[in-house]
Amino acid sequence: MQIILLKDVEKVGLRGEVVDVARGFARNFLVPRKLAELATPARVAEVRKRTEQRARQEASTFEQARDVASVLEQAELRFEVKAGPTGSLFGSVTPTDIADQIWSVAKIRVDRRKIQLDEPIKRIGRYAVPVELFTDVTVDVRTQVVPEGGELPPPEAAEETTSEAPAEPEEAPTEDSETSS
Repeated sequence: MQIILLKDVEKVGLRGEVVDVARGFARNFLVPRKLAELATPARVAEVRKRTEQRARQEASTFEQARDVASVLEQAELRFEVKAGPTGSLFGSVTPTDIADQIWSVAKIRVDRRKIQLDEPIKRIGRYAVPVELFTDVTVDVRTQVVPEGGELPPPEAAEETTSEAPAEPEEAPTEDSETSS
């Protein structure tokens, strides 16, 4: 039985794919949980049309990926988020947020799964987020996460504060030095 997946289903397929599954699996599990719908010819044509539109907006060749990479290297993403006084965010910046911001800033569609964040961003600061556009084409997108209504210190000031910190912590006197005196 052919179905169209509405969400990613592990070991079955990704959202938007038309796949063959057992009739009982579709009828008893996928469709009631709204993970899939039956594949009618009209819906299959609609899904293919949407996939073609998305493919036109994504990089499809190595040369296109390099062109897109040069545009993304120039772009700078800025997220104004609620943050506490210590710089911790009330929430996080996820790959989906980054993909949406890339679309709104540069009008380039990037699949969220190609944004290589090990874990969501949970602190204010400047980040270089790696995005894989094509095989062997990865670009670091500059990202700023700033508190609402606030600004980050300039990059030079952040470097100065780290350089003013002592290189090594002072050593505490040991018991041997106290007893020998």
